Amino acid sequence: MEETTTLDVRGLSCPLPVLKANKALRGMAPGAALVVLATDPAAVTDFHAFAAETGHELLAWGEDDGALRFVLRRKEG
Repeated sequence: MEETTTLDVRGLSCPLPVLKANKALRGMAPGAALVVLATDPAAVTDFHAFAAETGHELLAWGEDDGALRFVLRRKEG
């Protein structure tokens, strides 16, 4: 079964959501999923750039109950 972790960074501003997500992903198994809940509108651009630069996969993103929700998969290796 796939491991999924949720990281709540609502209320934090750029660059903290991405930095905290990066720290969480480093501690996760390759292929594990991380759900990030954020409220900073800049997070949309930040998480797209983060995924492109690090090789982690941005599986989905959207708005959920007033928060932005990002689903990332930790890269292999």
